[in-house]
Amino acid sequence: MIANSNVNYEHEDVLAALAANTPFDDIFYEDSSDEYIKAIGLASRSVVSFLHNNKKPFSGVSPAQLRPQFESIDLNEPLPDYETVISEVEQLYTKHAIAFHHPKYVAHLNCPVVIPAIAAEVMISAINSSLDTWDQSAGGTLIEQKLINWTTSAIGFGSQADGIFTSGGSQSNLMGLLLARDHFSIAHLGHNIKENGLPAEASRFRIFVSEAGHFSIQKNAAILGLGEKSVISIRTDRSFRMNTVLLEDAIRREIELGNIPIAVVATAGTTDFGNIDPMTEIGNLAAKYKLWFHVDAAYGCGLLLSDKHGHLLRGIELANSVTTDYHKAFFQPVSSSAFLVNDKRYFGLITHYADYLNPKSQDDIPNQVNKSIQTTRRFDALKLWFTLRIMGREKLGTYIDKVIETAAQVAVILDEHPDFDLLNHSDLSALVFRYNPFLIKPVSATKMNQFIKAKMLQQGDALVAGTKVNGAFYLKFTLLNPLTTTTHIKNILLTIKKHGNDYIENN
Repeated sequence: MIANSNVNYEHEDVLAALAANTPFDDIFYEDSSDEYIKAIGLASRSVVSFLHNNKKPFSGVSPAQLRPQFESIDLNEPLPDYETVISEVEQLYTKHAIAFHHPKYVAHLNCPVVIPAIAAEVMISAINSSLDTWDQSAGGTLIEQKLINWTTSAIGFGSQADGIFTSGGSQSNLMGLLLARDHFSIAHLGHNIKENGLPAEASRFRIFVSEAGHFSIQKNAAILGLGEKSVISIRTDRSFRMNTVLLEDAIRREIELGNIPIAVVATAGTTDFGNIDPMTEIGNLAAKYKLWFHVDAAYGCGLLLSDKHGHLLRGIELANSVTTDYHKAFFQPVSSSAFLVNDKRYFGLITHYADYLNPKSQDDIPNQVNKSIQTTRRFDALKLWFTLRIMGREKLGTYIDKVIETAAQVAVILDEHPDFDLLNHSDLSALVFRYNPFLIKPVSATKMNQFIKAKMLQQGDALVAGTKVNGAFYLKFTLLNPLTTTTHIKNILLTIKKHGNDYIENN
């Protein structure tokens, strides 16, 4: 049945009729602004309480201890007010949340966040723009594009460059391999994967990455139908950077075997070691063998801010595509990442047109969905905009300089301490080491350091990460907090020694 087109639905009448039957006062709307201010105020006070009350990075709670609190919760029955809900969330979540802002949190690639970005989050979630098309975002589209242009310029790309904000480094790496696969297939095989699916030759496609590269390269190769075995792992040198002699040997070997090299991935800041592959050499090899050159700078992108250490990214400008994670080294809340290309035409490989959304007739309108594998997409770019407009590049750069310099000082401390084995000196701020007094047997050292990490998580006074190198377990510091000092680190080392000595005494 078609509604009577002569009925004049006045705004106030509609609201009154609806309110008489169902209260819609929880909708974010001009008449609910007082409720909004109250709710935001209560939530903000809870966050401030979290800052002041968390004297250590983690409560030490285990899944077995926390899970029973969820069993009696009936999500179909609401609580009476915001105060009660926040109190519940404090018990279930914030009381036990990992405090990335704490100077003794030195585990994973999680940074403390800057206040301008948090302020932007308030606007992002309330206004709720979707950045897929101009008619859902308007100025948001241009803010994002301005930040993309700023980043590509900092990388050293030319005027043809472009990019898009993404959910994180794994998605950006996926897009890099996707474009590499599809571009190679069209350029060298005359086969359009977007239209026709994988060619028969795809089973022989090969991608090269350092053995210290991110696991998302293998994972994404599988997602793209190439299989994890399509990724050839290249041994690193003594500094845990890709060995380019071995890279060229591997490329030649795969060609001799009848396989088809399509891409090489350099890592600008490996997760474990914080070291940067020799990008100029790798870029030149990529050009020599006509391979797509992708740089995973999820961690190392912070060097784009640094006048002091920015030279470490030399060679990144040779890339076809680059991954950046602002939520690692730009001190942004998750998610804030981008995927950049040196030629905007590559995005045509993933562009799809929908009549209701981005019709081809509107190709002159800046619809960001044309460059993304997402449709609905959050306005995460606003966080970085706030940050740069309030803090500026230079101040933000001092933050990344500080963590790099602290890491260098910590490396000296570990090097000079007879009870610790340090594996690497980092280009960035990740250090891999183990407690190894009296040079005990490797198997015992592995078990002891696993015990140390578990104890530290259980007690929560300081958090460190762990990894395996050549089958042996090591501890890892990832320094991303400019407030972390060598004094904090020395105290953490004392804690490590205490747990290690407890293990030795009992074993």
